[in-house]
Amino acid sequence: MGVQISRLVETKEIEIKDLLGRRVAIDAFNTIFQFLTTIRQYDGTPLMDSKSRITSHLSGLFYRTAKFMESGIKPIFVFDGKPPAFKDKEVNKRKERRREAGKKMREAREKGDFVDARKYAQQAASLTDEMIQESKQLLQTMGVPVVDAPSEGEAQAAFLVQQGQAWAAASQDYDSLLFGAPRLIINLSISGKRKRGSSYIQVKPQIIELKKALEHLGITRDQLILLGILIGTDYNQSGVEGIGPVKALQLVKKYPSIDKLKDNIDWRFDTTMEEIFEFFKNPPIKDAEIAFGKPDEDEIKKILVDEHDFSEERVDKVIDRITGLKREASLDKWIKK
Repeated sequence: MGVQISRLVETKEIEIKDLLGRRVAIDAFNTIFQFLTTIRQYDGTPLMDSKSRITSHLSGLFYRTAKFMESGIKPIFVFDGKPPAFKDKEVNKRKERRREAGKKMREAREKGDFVDARKYAQQAASLTDEMIQESKQLLQTMGVPVVDAPSEGEAQAAFLVQQGQAWAAASQDYDSLLFGAPRLIINLSISGKRKRGSSYIQVKPQIIELKKALEHLGITRDQLILLGILIGTDYNQSGVEGIGPVKALQLVKKYPSIDKLKDNIDWRFDTTMEEIFEFFKNPPIKDAEIAFGKPDEDEIKKILVDEHDFSEERVDKVIDRITGLKREASLDKWIKK
């Protein structure tokens, strides 16, 4: 879910072409989970192969990543490692919510209510270890770097941007800002024409610059972390009762240190505020060597066509676009940068 501070931070709309030649550290779990939840049939059933294995994540990952490459974006996918122990309770709550959503989905299907069935199916979606490994393998055959974070992927993505190994982090969650990412791009993986109700809207990527956001809010990064903790993070998802974004901003300005703040709020979580704050300030991260490669046509087709029944014609068209002779010069440049 991530910290919900979208109401407070200023975003700037950009075009995909503005990211030409830019390395972008993508929150892999967040992005793949979006594909898993949105790429579904009318009744909420995900795409599957002939062996009833889910392929929605592979479909979204392949076609969207290829589009990034065609646009000159240099994606780096950062995968989560082991979460901090104090996240276990929130993880268990999510599992329970997914189980409940799965039950409601089945009930809706029995009634023939496919609108609700799709809604609950999305809420019940779960990213498995097998899906994660398949995703990594597909990306690597496409020549896209994969980084395994020691803990949270957003922390590692933020570190890559801080190091200059990536220009920006990309996620639908705002946690990367709390982890210190100088730039965060949202809507990158969902940009384009999207259906909303009975009409279509054009979704464009937006960028948030941490320095400008802090200046606009009139706070420091430490205060931003405290603000996030007040309204809810992945480690205390519900946030402090009765405190929304606006009130949280007022509080961190009035009580700018953790010692002063905790004496003026009603903290009811098992995890201490200090533990969460320290994790955002000093998360487990690692140095990573980023190497781009050339797409391997045979291996891509082996995964998608041979193993998971993708249309060979459609896959060939995408492969041609990212490996075609007309793009050889720019592809070599893409690899070396």
